[in-house]
This record gives sequence, C-alpha cells and structure tokens, in this order.
Amino acid sequence: MTTSLSGENSPSGASAQRGRKPPVGEAVITRAFRLLQSFDSDHRALSLADLARRAAMPRSSALRLARTLVEAGALERRKDGTFVVAVRLLEIASLAPRGHGLREVAMPFMEDLFYVTRQHVLLAVRDGDEALLVERLSAHDASQVRFRVGGSMPLTSTGVGMVLLAHAPADEQEKLVRGFVAVEGESLASGEADLRRSLAEVRRGGYAIAQRDEPDRLSTVAAPVHNPEGVVAALSVVVPSVGFTPSTYVAAVRTSARAISRELGANGPAT
Repeated sequence: MTTSLSGENSPSGASAQRGRKPPVGEAVITRAFRLLQSFDSDHRALSLADLARRAAMPRSSALRLARTLVEAGALERRKDGTFVVAVRLLEIASLAPRGHGLREVAMPFMEDLFYVTRQHVLLAVRDGDEALLVERLSAHDASQVRFRVGGSMPLTSTGVGMVLLAHAPADEQEKLVRGFVAVEGESLASGEADLRRSLAEVRRGGYAIAQRDEPDRLSTVAAPVHNPEGVVAALSVVVPSVGFTPSTYVAAVRTSARAISRELGANGPAT
C-alpha cells in the first residue's frame, strides 16, 4: 500500500466556561486524569488558569486536584507557580508491559535496524482509536518528523497506524472504518471503501508503505510485531523519499519485526 504520510496530531485542550461544574457523577479519578491529559508536547508547563481551561473545570476544582497530584508525586509546582508532570509518572509508566516492557525486548533489534538505515526507527502500539509511539531512534541528520515518544497519531496517518488498524479486532476495526471521512494531510485513504482496500492489502502483504510530501518528502515501511495473542505493535522506518527503494526496507523491517515477535513468544513465523 502506497499513499501519503502525515505527522502527529497533538491533542488540544478543551475550553471551559467560568464556574462550569464537572459532570454530575464524574469520578475524582476521571477528573484527575483529565487534568493530567491537559499536558502535551506543546504545553509542558501550565499555569493554574491554563490548567483549568484545558481540563474544562473551575479553577477551584483544578487547584484542589493539582495540589492532591503534587502531594502524590504526579505533578510538580515550580517557583513561578506553573505545574509540570513529575518524574514519578515515568516510573509508574515504565511498568506497562505494552510500553517499556515491549521496548526492552524490541530495543536491540531496533538498534540493528537503525544501524542499517541511519534514519528514523519507530515502535508503536494501538491505544484505542490512536497509535501511541513507544520508542523512536533517530540520527542527528535524519529528516525532520513530528513524532515524539509518548505522542499519539491517528491510525490512518502513518504506516504503523495502518498496520495496527489492519490487525485490530474486527468489531473495533469496523467501528473505526464505518463512516470514515478522509482529512487531507491526515489520512492515508481517500474514503471508507479505499480504507477497507488498503487495510486488506496490509493484511495480505504483511506490511504497509506510506509517503508524505510536506514539509519533507518522506517514505515509511511498517510491519506488525506479534505476541502469542496476535499483533501487539508495529515497527517502521521513516526515510527520505529520494532514492527510496521499497523492497530494500520491506525486507529489513519485516526481518526485525519477526525477530521481536520471536522474542515475545509468537507462535510460528510472524507475517
């Protein structure tokens, strides 16, 4: 499958009206997570006002929750009064088997693939309706990309996303595909029928090829990583489109993905 490749979508904060009350019956833990999700790569430090606005809750509620999260070690408050995510969350996140556990197994093979390509090597997992980047290796002189570790991308925007969507459970895949409307620059397919055909090609071929023309002309090859239960992740390389030879990268990416799959205990050869 060959089409256009786009970059990462950064979540934007929701706007809240002054004095807006949280939804009736909304659990404190839900509001706490909403507060934490206010942070992203473009908003690493937030004032109380910004935190309340992006989390769509009153300042008084945001302050109470933020103070509790500071006491728990999930947030830190700087001398200027802004809040930032605390390292304690990284420690907890490192225990996630689909995150750092997977990363530890995959890293030696990612390093081998990086040594061969000297560009970008990505490892991603599916997180609901998005692809979540678990790890990225990049050369200093590699082409510019907007992917960041921990960042999310729509499943229809990248090679890894299409691989993950192609191997999602049938009911979840159907929910995402039904009524799909392409967004220029953010979709690899032109519509629902095209998306279905593209996903079928990914399953048949065992890999995805995608391209992006702006801001730099880049191409990517992605392949599935298996564990005993099925596809658990997707591995890819992102390289300049100039001189791009798909067959060379397909072989390298699929070989690395199969090696990771074997280490994860996949039954038989991963495709």
